[in-house]
Amino acid sequence: MEAQSLTEIINYEMGLDLPPKISFDQMRQQLQAAINELIKSDFQKLVNVLYRVDVNERKLKYLLQENVGADAAVIIADLIIERQLEKIKTRAAFTDQDDSDTSDQEKW
Repeated sequence: MEAQSLTEIINYEMGLDLPPKISFDQMRQQLQAAINELIKSDFQKLVNVLYRVDVNERKLKYLLQENVGADAAVIIADLIIERQLEKIKTRAAFTDQDDSDTSDQEKW
């Protein structure tokens, strides 16, 4: 099974429709725009997304307190991306480990 791309995961988690071939910077900008929209119009949905994505609440609070005046959407977007990249890396590690540790017969 091929690993999902970061863009696919962001689309799924955030309900976006980003094209598969998008630069990292463009994806980040569009994610920030979507987060800003949620901050303005549906904060509870943003909280639910952060919970589902498993963004570290303490880290988020710390970064927001340390960067007063900064665009919160930038901080949140970076944390979402960071967390999704961690998940992709972990899945890949376990997939590689599963493939090498078990013979085809044992997989059944």
